[in-house]
Amino acid sequence: MPGAPVAEAVLDDLRPRIARLVEAGHRPGLGTILVGGDSASGGYVAMKMAKAAELGMTSPHVHLPDDATQADLVAAVRSMNDDPAVDAMLVQHPTPPQIDFEAALLEMDPDKDVDGLHPVNMGRLALGMPGPVPCTPAGIEALLAHHGVQVAGQEVCILGRGTTLGRPLALLLTQKRPTANAAVTVVHTGVPDWAAYTRRAAVVVAAVGVPGILRPEHITPGATVVGGGVRYEGRRLLPDVDEACNEVAGAITPRVGGVGPTTVAMLFKNCVEAAERRAGL
Repeated sequence: MPGAPVAEAVLDDLRPRIARLVEAGHRPGLGTILVGGDSASGGYVAMKMAKAAELGMTSPHVHLPDDATQADLVAAVRSMNDDPAVDAMLVQHPTPPQIDFEAALLEMDPDKDVDGLHPVNMGRLALGMPGPVPCTPAGIEALLAHHGVQVAGQEVCILGRGTTLGRPLALLLTQKRPTANAAVTVVHTGVPDWAAYTRRAAVVVAAVGVPGILRPEHITPGATVVGGGVRYEGRRLLPDVDEACNEVAGAITPRVGGVGPTTVAMLFKNCVEAAERRAGL
């Protein structure tokens, strides 16, 4: 279940919408804030800026130094809140140790929160209200739908309860929608015999950030497996799903190129939708 075709389908839908916005005099803008010189984070921001340019969007950017203070970051966030050229924005994570990322997130205008992680947007998700949806969960729903995986009425088990993936994905997949409407169980490594839950599920999403935690004996033959959690050792990506699961799963995301491309596509979807709301389109 590669993510690239899903991402391209999402971006193909966005291109004419961006063109309509530009014709109406509103070019969408994705603002990015990077704190420090972490090379991986810098690469991610550069990739997002390049994709924005390719799509015909602007990408206002602020790069703060390694020794930036919390006040410096708050000032940058507030500046983008007030900038009419910014429809949506993000603070690239991780940040240096002196920075409180969550406190900075609270300073963000919820309507410009492209990652959908502001408490207001998490509340909107819980209530089924319109607003930016966390990008990785939204990408997983789209990925499953694109590849024809039946989710409605099925048991989905999410291994991991993190605020960026596990919890919002559970909220998303329980909503009454043809591509959701599932019976969702959320477990974590503190649950005794968590594998008893994953083994009975038709769809298993690993979202822990523990390399190789999900093994073939933890899933039922023919189940759909989505690897959402990763950890990095240097530049080496270590996924939650052991590669031996390929021999048991009926469908599975690849080690590289699964959830990642769909996450990025959903980020741009959130940005364009924010621009459409501001432009009244």
